[in-house]
Amino acid sequence: MAYQRLPMRMIKEVLRLKHDCGLPDRQIAKSSGLSRSTVGDYLKRATQAGLSWPLPADLTELRLDAMLFKAPAPSSERPAPDCEYIYAELRRWRHRVNLTLTQLWIEYQEQHPDGYAYTQFCEHYRRWLGKRDYCMRQEHRAGEKLFVDYCEGLDIVDPQTGEVVTTQLFAAVWGHSNCTYVEASLTQTLPDWIGSHVRAFEYFKCAPHVVTPDNLKSGVTKACFYEPEINPTYADLAAHYGCAVLPAKIRKPRYKAKVEGGVLIVQRWILAVLRHRVFHSVADLNAAIWELLERLNARKLRKLKLSRREIFESADRPNAKTLPERPYEFAEWKKVRVHIDHHVQIDFHCYSVPYHLRKEQLDARATAGVIEIFHRGERVTAHARSRVPYGYTTIPEHLPPALREYAGWTPARMIEWAAKTGPSTAMTAEKIMAGKKHPEQGYRACLGILTSLVESYGALRVEAACCRALKFNTCSFQSVRSILKSGLDRQDGAAATTQATLPFHGNIRGGQYYN
Repeated sequence: MAYQRLPMRMIKEVLRLKHDCGLPDRQIAKSSGLSRSTVGDYLKRATQAGLSWPLPADLTELRLDAMLFKAPAPSSERPAPDCEYIYAELRRWRHRVNLTLTQLWIEYQEQHPDGYAYTQFCEHYRRWLGKRDYCMRQEHRAGEKLFVDYCEGLDIVDPQTGEVVTTQLFAAVWGHSNCTYVEASLTQTLPDWIGSHVRAFEYFKCAPHVVTPDNLKSGVTKACFYEPEINPTYADLAAHYGCAVLPAKIRKPRYKAKVEGGVLIVQRWILAVLRHRVFHSVADLNAAIWELLERLNARKLRKLKLSRREIFESADRPNAKTLPERPYEFAEWKKVRVHIDHHVQIDFHCYSVPYHLRKEQLDARATAGVIEIFHRGERVTAHARSRVPYGYTTIPEHLPPALREYAGWTPARMIEWAAKTGPSTAMTAEKIMAGKKHPEQGYRACLGILTSLVESYGALRVEAACCRALKFNTCSFQSVRSILKSGLDRQDGAAATTQATLPFHGNIRGGQYYN
C-alpha cells in the first residue's frame, strides 16, 4: 500500500509536543492518534533537516515539505512523452482514422526504446490532461437565459397498426432557477421546434432575454460560434418575443450545461417513471409528462430548501420579459423567384406580385392564413393563403397595363389572346393546355410564348415556329423556343420535310425489301 503523508498541521503538532512540551514519543503518539513508529519517523526527518522549535516565521508549508521529504533521485532518465503533441494528434485524427493512445505509444517507443511502458505513458498523459482540462463556473443572472435542447423520448404505439414510433423530447431549462419545461414531439423539424418554444413560453408565462439552443438545423442554418446564421423563422420568433438567440459552441456541452443536466434529471424523474406505460398518442404521453413535471418543479432542492418553481417565481419571472398579447404564429420563410407571368409559387399555388419585380428573387413569409412577399426587407404585397392546388390568386393592379384585361384568365380567353398572334399560335396554346391535367398548369407555358418569345423574336417568327411545332407535334414552350433559337422557323416548309435521296449501293436493300 502506498505511503500516505500526514497533513503539515499534524507534523507541526508532533514537533511542538516533542520540543515545546517535552513529551516522550509514546505519549505524543497517543495524543495525536498516530503510531509510535510514525512519530519517530517524523522526528528523525526533522533532525536530519536541521529543524528546531519554534519553526522560523517565514517557513512556508511548501518549503517545510521539501525539507522533510526530499524527492528521491530518479533511477533512470527516461524521456517524458510530448503531451501537447499527443493531444493535437488525437484531436486531428481520432474521428478520421480512429487514432488511439496505443498507436501513439508505439511511435513513442520507436523513437525512445528506453522510454516509459504503456501504463506510465498513459498515466503521464492523463495527469497532464487533467491539469489542462479546466472549466469555469457560470453565474446566471435571474431571468436572463433559457437553455433548450432535444433528447430521445419514449415510444408511442399506433393502436391500429402496432407500429412503434420513437418521440423526441424537447427540454427548456432556466439558467438561474433550473425551472424546467419538457414536452414530446414526433420530430425535430421546424414546426415542432417553433411550437415547443411557444408552448414553453406560455408555460412559464414569460420570455427570457437570451435563448441558447444547440446547433440543429431547425434553429441554426449555418453553425458558427462567432457569427451563426439563425434560421429566419427562428429569428422571427425571437423578434416576436423580444429575445436574442445565442447558440452554444459546436460539440461543447459545457456551454449549455444547464440543459444537459436538466435532460438527465428529466430522464431520471419522468421518463424512468413512465418507462413501463404504453402510450398511443403524443397527447397522452405529454399529459403524463406534464403531470410529473409539476412534481419535479415543486420538489425541494436539498441544499437550498426551495423548489425550482419557488426560485423561478421569486427571481427569474420578475426579471424576464413579459409575453406579447398574441402568441407567435408559425411562419415559414422561403426564397421565391417571380415568373414571367408576375406570380410566385408557394405550395403549388401562385400569388401575384407587382409586374416590375419580374424575374427578381424575393422572400416569402407563409403563415396558416397569410402569404407575405418581401423585396429587400420591404413588404410588397400580401395575400390570403389559398389551399387550391395549381390555382392563381391575382391582384389586377399587379399586372402590366397591357395584361390587365386578361386578369380573369380562362382557357378560352388564353386561346383568344394567342389568336391575335396567329392561328398556329392559338392552336399551340390549346394543345398545351389540353395536355395538362388542369388547364391552369399550361398558363405559364402559353404566357411564355405570348410575352417573352413575342418580345424577343416578334409575332411573325413565333407564328412560324408554332406552325412547325404543330407539324411535328412538339407543342411546348421549350420546343417553340428551341425552333426560334436554331432559326428553323425561317426554313422553307417543303425543304424542311424533303429527305435527301441516297446514292445506289449494293448493300442498300431498298423500300421494296420491307414490303
